[in-house]
Amino acid sequence: MDALDRHIINGLQGGFPISERPYAEAAADLGIEEAELLDRLRRLTEDRLLSRFGPMYHAERIGGALTLAAMAVPEGRFEQVAELVNAKPEVAHNYARDHRLNMWFVLATEKPERIAEVIADIEAETGLAVHDMPKRQEFFVGLRFQA
Repeated sequence: MDALDRHIINGLQGGFPISERPYAEAAADLGIEEAELLDRLRRLTEDRLLSRFGPMYHAERIGGALTLAAMAVPEGRFEQVAELVNAKPEVAHNYARDHRLNMWFVLATEKPERIAEVIADIEAETGLAVHDMPKRQEFFVGLRFQA
C-alpha cells in the first residue's frame, strides 16, 4: 500500500458521491483520474488489503438486524470453518482473533428473525457453537492512514 492508496482509503471513508458518475466525482475530489481510482480499488480488494468496498447500512433502520458473533474454532479446522461462514451472504466481515473465541464475524440480515436462522445454519454446518452478541450501543471507530 502506497501513499496514494492510503489517501484514497482516507478520502472515501467520509462519504461517497451520489451522482451519474460517482467514481469520476470521487476521483476528482481525490485529485486523480477515474480509471486510476477504479484500478486501485480493484487491486486493493483483489490483494485483500480491503475486504470490501461498498456502502454500510444501518440494518435496524431499514427493518433488518445486525449482530456480532464469535466461535471457538479448532486450529486445524479454522480455514474450513471460515469458508463455510464466509459463504453466507449475511456475513459482512470475519476476523481471526488470538483468543479462545478465535473467529469473530458480523451478521447483517434483512429481517431480525434471520439472525437466529443463520446462526443455526452455521452451527449445523460446522458442529460448533456460535456466540451471539447483539449490539447494545453503537460506536464509530474511524480508520485513518498517514499518507
